[in-house]
Amino acid sequence: MSQTVVEYEVRPRLTGAQWKSGIAAWLGWLFDGLDMHLYTIVAASFVGELMLADPTSAAVKEKSSYIQAAFLIGWALGGGFFGRIGDRLGRARALALTIITYAAFTGLSSVSQTWWQLMIFRFLAALGIGGEWAVGSSLLSETWPKSWRPWIAAVLQTAVNIGVMLAYVATYLFAGFTTQRYVFLVGVLPALVVFWIRRSVPEPEEWHTAATSAAKHPPMADLFRGRVRRITLLTIVVCACSLTAWWAYMFWTPQLMRQLPEVASWTPADKNRLASTTLGVLIGCSIPGNFFAGWLAKLAGFRRGIALMCVGFFLSVYFCWNVPRSHTVLLWVYIPLVGFFSGIFGLFTMYLPPLFPTLLRTTGAGFSYNIGRIVAAVGTVVFGKMAVNNTLGDLRQPLLYGAFLFIPATVAALLLPDLKDAPAGPVEPVE
Repeated sequence: MSQTVVEYEVRPRLTGAQWKSGIAAWLGWLFDGLDMHLYTIVAASFVGELMLADPTSAAVKEKSSYIQAAFLIGWALGGGFFGRIGDRLGRARALALTIITYAAFTGLSSVSQTWWQLMIFRFLAALGIGGEWAVGSSLLSETWPKSWRPWIAAVLQTAVNIGVMLAYVATYLFAGFTTQRYVFLVGVLPALVVFWIRRSVPEPEEWHTAATSAAKHPPMADLFRGRVRRITLLTIVVCACSLTAWWAYMFWTPQLMRQLPEVASWTPADKNRLASTTLGVLIGCSIPGNFFAGWLAKLAGFRRGIALMCVGFFLSVYFCWNVPRSHTVLLWVYIPLVGFFSGIFGLFTMYLPPLFPTLLRTTGAGFSYNIGRIVAAVGTVVFGKMAVNNTLGDLRQPLLYGAFLFIPATVAALLLPDLKDAPAGPVEPVE
């Protein structure tokens, strides 16, 4: 009987408002994953179509990397922009705005006539996607019980994974079409969720109390003052390094699979299906990785859990590309391992927001996490140029180099505080 009472105290009953906040954030993450990866899967074929060029040509590689870089920069800027909106206007209001933004501009990608038009639409869609991460994570960190955080982190990241799987299904079904542009119309669906969010999801009491009692909102410059500065800088290192390696791997691996020697004679439709299957396996295996990462965070704390997942990430990416392998071995042995350790990114959702003060929470988490995507954008372009002319003759070398970025990410993660050690005070993180 006593054990039952203790368990009830550790896992308190959730209120209706908490359930609504959780569902809203989960759906936001789900459609995040869908809209962000529709392009990743069809990049080579659609950009080649727009340029009237061979999808495997150097020019297509270059322009598709520019488009992905613009997307990542938009993601970074969206985290800061909508982060400020979330801190000033409220989490639920900002969440609705982010979803309508990425849904609208993902749909408009379908009418692109040139590669640079597609780049503009992807940049604008990314503003909403980056903002949704910052707003949604803050919404849940302020509404759900602290004891649930490791598992909520896993569940939220699983929503992204399911969204990516839906993108995989959509692109797989469209693989035989003469054009890949219709795939982007699937990205309009998230807009339907906005109406429910605005009517049903309340603002967190913590934000409401802080917003009404504060004489003024703290400026963004406060992220680089006092004890918050160290947290901001270390978080940027962790996120910039890990995201650069991950996005390079996730963006270029499907294209590398199309170019393997034993795949060269396949039809374009079969190559498209292989690329879709590659991403499907990668993301599918990340779902158990999310819960493994949550278990590590529960066992050793968030920062140690992040560091351990970085080590696993480094080893799995390194051994994936250190020697040439067949598409079968890559697809069913090494790519699943990389996907498993990508569960690390779920931990960021519940770890980063509480490190910052309430009225800087969405801004701080969004800026620190998403600013890493600017570095990732540069990395995507650099790796693309390396792929055109490198000693191994394909994309394998730049992806192999990317694995080493997890080493500084591991060190920086260990220097971050545990949540219980975060500084407290009216203008400092509270936990």
